[in-house]
Amino acid sequence: MSPGWRSVTVADLEKAGLAELRTGPFGTQLHAHEYVDEGVPVINVRNLGWGNLRADTIECIDATTAVRLEAHRLLPGDIVFGRKGAVDRHLLIGQGQAGWIQGSDCLRLRIKPSAVLPRFLSYALRTRDHVRWMENQCSHGATMASLNQAIVSRIGFRLPDIGIQGRIAGILAAYDDLIENNLRRIKILEEMAQSLYKEWFVDFRFPEHESVLMVDSLLGMIPEGWETPLVGEELEVLGGGTPDTRVEAYYADGSINWYTPSDLTASASVFMDASSRKITGEALRSSSARLFPPFSVMMTSRATIGVVAINTTEAATNQGFIVCLPNERVPVSYLYHWFRGTRELFENLASGATFKELRRSTFREIPILVPSPEVMADFASACQPVMDLLLALQRKNTVLRQTRDLLLPKLISGEIDVSDLDIDIGEDAA
Repeated sequence: MSPGWRSVTVADLEKAGLAELRTGPFGTQLHAHEYVDEGVPVINVRNLGWGNLRADTIECIDATTAVRLEAHRLLPGDIVFGRKGAVDRHLLIGQGQAGWIQGSDCLRLRIKPSAVLPRFLSYALRTRDHVRWMENQCSHGATMASLNQAIVSRIGFRLPDIGIQGRIAGILAAYDDLIENNLRRIKILEEMAQSLYKEWFVDFRFPEHESVLMVDSLLGMIPEGWETPLVGEELEVLGGGTPDTRVEAYYADGSINWYTPSDLTASASVFMDASSRKITGEALRSSSARLFPPFSVMMTSRATIGVVAINTTEAATNQGFIVCLPNERVPVSYLYHWFRGTRELFENLASGATFKELRRSTFREIPILVPSPEVMADFASACQPVMDLLLALQRKNTVLRQTRDLLLPKLISGEIDVSDLDIDIGEDAA
């Protein structure tokens, strides 16, 4: 252990009056019918990331209910754990979440920053050793991993003096800040591209649209010279398959990217460079999975329908996908945004008693708007540079995450000496 570092547990901090644990409100205190569309946000387990907020589905309560739950109001620097399921994740509350409410399925740890910087502790909670420890502690004899106050109290970590904590947190936070900035840029670029698609191909306000006649079609009134072929007539449509999971050789040392819906939902990215699981050539040949070229468009077609991404390498998928191959008439920049803009229709056409599925046979019968070659070329020229920048930013973030994750255990353990560095961590959840 580095000189000046000591081993502590959350229980040690509690005994010293430096930490407080609180379980979220009981079910009798917060009922499902009390959630509203707008109001004070409530943090639930689905919103917990690796120190960060997953903001896709945030529920709210009204101000009156929030006052009643004042004891569960969150402050910057609070660390929120999930009680069920995602026990290895947590959220460090920042200024942006100040005043939000802790949900029923969460535990809150509040530490006095004079002893431990919350951001330093948050990084300590992201190490692989800690994640494994949490999984081991929370999974004994249970169908779903479960976390309680006793387990949180046993969390141990190595603690340097407050100055060293700040330097370590500052280094790691610099990477996270760059990642977050790139994510904001990515979001803006995605919105720009989708808005351009809508303006040209939904509202029909493309360049020189005033001089183009509108004619009737399968999709209603469209510009003259544009077409509405069925998807199956215009595009090559592929499905996927799952190699026998009992055959270890199909997956061990595999090099072929093989996507499952969770790859797309977890990433929430336009482009996919790599799948979480890979298969071998033998596995591909033994199943109904098909290899398709880079820069095809993949869409989830089961359960969660309509999540879309573009693969950047040769790849295959499991059976929960519909994959379309772009062509000269329908380039990838247009096809991707057509998929996104048509999601509601896909969901409406899905069927099934156990889970909803959009069948490929149904998908092939959907008309797709194909603009004139001139308009399509203009759109590709305008949109493709945006897509290229999106990919570049995504890859920058991949490198930043890899570098941060290499540094993390070395910094948190004291293996890298930062005592001579002058770093300002700032005030947000310090």
